Amino acid sequence: MAPESAAVEFRIDRRSGVATYLQIVQQTKQALRLGVLEPGDRLPTAREVVEATAINPNTVLKAYRELEREGLVEARRGLGTFVRRTLGGAPDATAADAPLRTELADWARRARAAGLEKDDVGALFTAVLDSTYSTYSTNGMNGTDSAGRSHEGEQER
Repeated sequence: MAPESAAVEFRIDRRSGVATYLQIVQQTKQALRLGVLEPGDRLPTAREVVEATAINPNTVLKAYRELEREGLVEARRGLGTFVRRTLGGAPDATAADAPLRTELADWARRARAAGLEKDDVGALFTAVLDSTYSTYSTNGMNGTDSAGRSHEGEQER
């Protein structure tokens, strides 16, 4: 009897402009970060992914090879592709994330109640996330952001 695949289903957005194999890689990494996939879990077979998404089997294999190259999964001949490690950080990361997850879920419900569609919420969140993280990225070693503002010592405040 073959090992059961982990509960991960790939969703392919053909209009996103992101290569299909990269969507599989990104969704797998997201599942690893969220703890949906854990070491020892088997990814769906190429055939299972093809049946669920109607994409070329070579695309699935390319995504799995990329994940294997990054050391996240390993292919076992005749058995499937298995998760080697997670991206979730500390074992108690889920507990540490719980308050933020609750706040984010509340925010998402408010956005939905306000009439925003899922794509609108995703775009809004991505824009805020990009803005937040680019504000504090530094240019080289000088401790300034892209607008030239200094952020040295900001973590100590």
